[in-house]
Amino acid sequence: MNSSRDHYVSSGSNPRLKAVIALRRRRTREETGQTVVEGHEEIRLALEAGVTPRTVFVSEELFSPSGRAGSQEIGTQAELVDRLRAAGVEIVRLSPAAYAKVSYREGPDGLLAVVDNVGMPLGSLRVDRPDWLGLVTQGVEKPGNLGAMLRTADAAGVDAVLAADPVTDWGNPNVVRASKGTLFAVPVASATTPEALAWLESNAVTLVVTTPETGLLHTDVDYTGRVAIAVGSEKHGADDALLAAADRRVRIPMRGRANSLNVSVAAAVVLYEAVRQRASRSEPIDPG
Repeated sequence: MNSSRDHYVSSGSNPRLKAVIALRRRRTREETGQTVVEGHEEIRLALEAGVTPRTVFVSEELFSPSGRAGSQEIGTQAELVDRLRAAGVEIVRLSPAAYAKVSYREGPDGLLAVVDNVGMPLGSLRVDRPDWLGLVTQGVEKPGNLGAMLRTADAAGVDAVLAADPVTDWGNPNVVRASKGTLFAVPVASATTPEALAWLESNAVTLVVTTPETGLLHTDVDYTGRVAIAVGSEKHGADDALLAAADRRVRIPMRGRANSLNVSVAAAVVLYEAVRQRASRSEPIDPG
């Protein structure tokens, strides 16, 4: 898989590696418009979503013994590198010690890519179907939760995820990692809460907000039209503006001592209720 065109770096103090490490900081990501994606499956998903990495850093010594980082269908790590090279992507081969400097995950598989940041202007999102389904996350702080919601959104067939008043950015490497690369497969945008609410209203999207402070169960709402499901922050939940704008406020029944679920779990529960309803009806119904 090696090529005479590949670069080789053995020193962890190489300036190029320092530039990759700097992308762990949000300010650097915003200034450069770049972020990092680590892992065979994550890079493959990004590539299939139309993302062409700027550079891929490779350490063959860290490849799995079989060359496969996941299922038999996704191909070997070496095959992915060959595919990237054929696409004109710069390949930089690293010693294991040098790779350890740029890696940010446990059990690395020897593949890390520098890619352009994701996200689009809110006005570029399209609500072009009568059964459009969106997810709104307001003030979510933990990158792992945001990434987990992206993974669920991809699995549930969500059309877009909108971060309202985001605390973390889409390019946070831990968002990418927790999403398993699905960040690149789902359209995403960021906005203030007022901007998000105005956009939803202008597109005639019904807003369903999760909160423990309501008597309406999440299973008692119709999700088969143009619907956005919204969840609030881990600490405070949905704020007053989001709750006031809700067409429906719903709660997930809780039988134990806690009155709420982890925000990513709550999003998954309600999204899959929407999936269940939509699968059982051939024609979308206006939830209003």
